[in-house]
Amino acid sequence: MENANNETVKPTTEPARADNGMLEKLFKLKEHGTTVKTELVAGLTTFITMAYIIFVNPNIMAASGMDSGAVFVATCVGAAIATLFMGLYANWPVGLAPGMGLNAFFAFTVVGEMGYSWEIALGAVFWSGIIFTAMSFWKIREWVLDAIPESLRYAMTAGVGLFLGLIGLKSAGIVVESPATLVTLGDFTQPSALLAAACFLIISVLVYRNVFGAVLIGVLSVTLIGLGMGIVEYNGMFAMPPSIEPTFMKLDIMGALDVGMITVILAFLFVNMFDTAGTLMGVAERANLRKDDGSIKGLKKSLKADSASSVIGTFVGCPPVTSYVESAAGVAAGGRTGLTAIVIAILFLLSMFLAPLAGMIPPYATAGALIFVAFAMMSSLSKIKWDDYTEMAPAAITALMMPFTFSIANGIAMGFVSYAVLKLATGQGRQVSAGVYVLSVIFIAKFIYM
Repeated sequence: MENANNETVKPTTEPARADNGMLEKLFKLKEHGTTVKTELVAGLTTFITMAYIIFVNPNIMAASGMDSGAVFVATCVGAAIATLFMGLYANWPVGLAPGMGLNAFFAFTVVGEMGYSWEIALGAVFWSGIIFTAMSFWKIREWVLDAIPESLRYAMTAGVGLFLGLIGLKSAGIVVESPATLVTLGDFTQPSALLAAACFLIISVLVYRNVFGAVLIGVLSVTLIGLGMGIVEYNGMFAMPPSIEPTFMKLDIMGALDVGMITVILAFLFVNMFDTAGTLMGVAERANLRKDDGSIKGLKKSLKADSASSVIGTFVGCPPVTSYVESAAGVAAGGRTGLTAIVIAILFLLSMFLAPLAGMIPPYATAGALIFVAFAMMSSLSKIKWDDYTEMAPAAITALMMPFTFSIANGIAMGFVSYAVLKLATGQGRQVSAGVYVLSVIFIAKFIYM
């Protein structure tokens, strides 16, 4: 190219350099051994693996009486804000969204069984998030994490899985109530039971074959089958987002300050805290974020971002927002920085225009996804010391009492109390931390007086 003076001029690349320079400054791409293209692909990969939540969460939360359209938008907005915060503040390649298990506990136990309004339940999520955030700024978090035995931590994850599984089986009609045996096998001649089972099998096969987006593919596939059978009505694909007004700023913060809500708040707190810690540690290992001294780069910031996100999510109408283990898919695709998270957040915002598609997703499709996630969470049982009865029995009690009492809070409470009592009765009381004893006393008081 020549200018007016016939001098050769090289095409300018300054805008591109400026853009890359800004991204480099924000995310330190070179330091993490990644590129913009790699981060974009990683963000898309993670989003596809966790996008099922925008269809599953509204179906679950609608059981609490919340407007499903508003919850759909709240899910997208809450996930986007939380993931943006994680990317810009912590510079971690992690996606966040409403937590599976905790949303079911919110809808079916706190609102459905305990009788609280969904506004008060959101208030309980708010307080659990406030406590979690405060713990992230001090060493209380480390004290609590160290105080609670590993066997109970693993049991909590498995118990939430069993709880999710029961809800999924019940929603699909695979398991139904029985006056004689409490529960029994449902009617497999019904399309809902068959298609939920088909959804679970499709997802399982795809996961085994390492097909990313397996859960999303399973949910959409069964929806298409239902459409072909005439039991799903086509509503279109794209539209302007529904109003978020029915859930925006509707949380009842003061109403959640009820004595009966103590165990609910603690249940939200503990499950979220352990789930977050496990997810972030796992992602850090895969993303090579561990320093030479063994510490993890940016872990404190990522924990603060995660805990603060639960508080922020309540204002739009989300159950506890947490880091998603599906983020490991993006890390495997090369994601190393917060730019991956920014891509995920943008895609969540764009998803708000998929409201008609979300409205088409039938309950049996999300039930199949719930059943799959349930079985995946139960794998943590393999890490429990089954040869030590004082470790095994409380863990089993924790896991089993969650579905059997239809309450994550009851499972946690019974697990703590049984652990403390068994250790004391077998002369191993000194192995139990002060934190476990304190919490056990609180839970015993809850059973007696509430």
